[in-house]
Amino acid sequence: MKRKAFLPINIITLLLLLMSFGGAFAQEPLSLERALDIAMENSPQIRHSKLNLERSREMLNAQKASLKSQFSLTLTPFSYNHTRQFNDFFSTWNTSETKSSFGTFTISQPISWTDGELALINQLSWRDSYSEYLDQQSKTFSNDLYLSFKQPIFTYNRTKLEMRELELDFEDSALSYAIQRLYLEYLVTQNFYNVYQKKSNLQVSIEDYHNRELSYNIIKNKVEAGLEAQEELFQAELDLTTSKSEVQNTQTDLDNNMDSFKKLIGFSIFDDITVTADISHVPIEIDLQKALDTGLKYRMELRQKEINIENAKYNLIRASATNEFRGDINLSYGIIGTNEEFEQLYDAPTKSQQFAINFNLPLVDWGRKKSIMKAYQAIVDDNELSLDDQKKDIIIEIRKAYRNLKNLVNQIEIANQNVRNAQLTYDINLERYRNGDITSMDLNLFQNQLSRSKTSRVSALINYKLELLNMKILSLYNFEKNERVVPDTLN
Repeated sequence: MKRKAFLPINIITLLLLLMSFGGAFAQEPLSLERALDIAMENSPQIRHSKLNLERSREMLNAQKASLKSQFSLTLTPFSYNHTRQFNDFFSTWNTSETKSSFGTFTISQPISWTDGELALINQLSWRDSYSEYLDQQSKTFSNDLYLSFKQPIFTYNRTKLEMRELELDFEDSALSYAIQRLYLEYLVTQNFYNVYQKKSNLQVSIEDYHNRELSYNIIKNKVEAGLEAQEELFQAELDLTTSKSEVQNTQTDLDNNMDSFKKLIGFSIFDDITVTADISHVPIEIDLQKALDTGLKYRMELRQKEINIENAKYNLIRASATNEFRGDINLSYGIIGTNEEFEQLYDAPTKSQQFAINFNLPLVDWGRKKSIMKAYQAIVDDNELSLDDQKKDIIIEIRKAYRNLKNLVNQIEIANQNVRNAQLTYDINLERYRNGDITSMDLNLFQNQLSRSKTSRVSALINYKLELLNMKILSLYNFEKNERVVPDTLN
């Protein structure tokens, strides 16, 4: 009765397998390169880094634009003022009324190498005024044209410092964006191969199911012929049912990992895809010294540490300006013309000259400046220590990856040999099983050994691919193509 009850289950299982194979043909194949392209377009982290890069780029562009000649025009088309004031000198009240129009045109040019500013200014005005005291009304045009120069002295160049900080901010943003892309490449590749391994596990479990189905048919024929005991058939049925359950479990595991992978790369959860990859093993020769040299020279994290040190030193410069001794020079030279007739403004011009120099001399700050400078110097020293530690970490990581790659090459060779041996062992013992020399439980052990060896080989191949990518990221050198890795944002 159990044999008869098992037949429908067997047919249903075969139908399920056929359906799974049929569905595979309708799935859209997805390569690793395509998955990376999709992830780079859709990843929220990449988009955030890209926006931050755009922000720092535009801030730098704005600062560069501010160093060019600036043109401005200020207009007051009409102004009216009617007031009454007491004149202390004459001890009398005076009512005055003024109507005016004026405008100022300015061309200013910042001088970045001195932190000064040169400006050409023209002020044109018209004034109609009446004073009750003298009972006199005056209508005049006036024009003041002069060149001015302002220059701070005995202090640091604030314009250059701000420009350099924005340049470093842009470089840091570009480095962060490039690092984020490399990290995403590794993350996507890792998850891609994880899904590929789940897919391989499903294929191995299906092969295992077919093998157990073959052994079940063999023992079934023997039992029906009276050559084997009934319990052997029961054991074969149990093995086949267990194998079917394993197929369903691996299929579920694959589907769950596939959904997570789709979310990671920004693919639609409802699209039916399957991953395709070539994991054939071709050993790559790794030059450890070259990996160390390129890693220590080009690793972007090191440059970011150097940027932190530069910014810390700039903060130290600012701290040194606390209660600083500094001066300012202001000078201007021009001509002023006034006349009731606009055409005669400069018939009798007057020179306009001005020169001033002032100093700020701090007297006592009770050690404030000294303490602030010590605090910022400590930050500089801490960043330099961090840079040294980062270099040591990079050396350790590259050496570790190098050892892992050498070990994985050996593991792949061992895994290939294990698969060959396990397959031969299974084939031999399957024949022995047909001849009745071993039981189904004995054959089950050899089948499990074959499945495990196939799974281990896929794992070893995938681990080698991932470790090779890890070496590329750590050293910024692609040993497969024998070329240095330069992220697009840093070209």
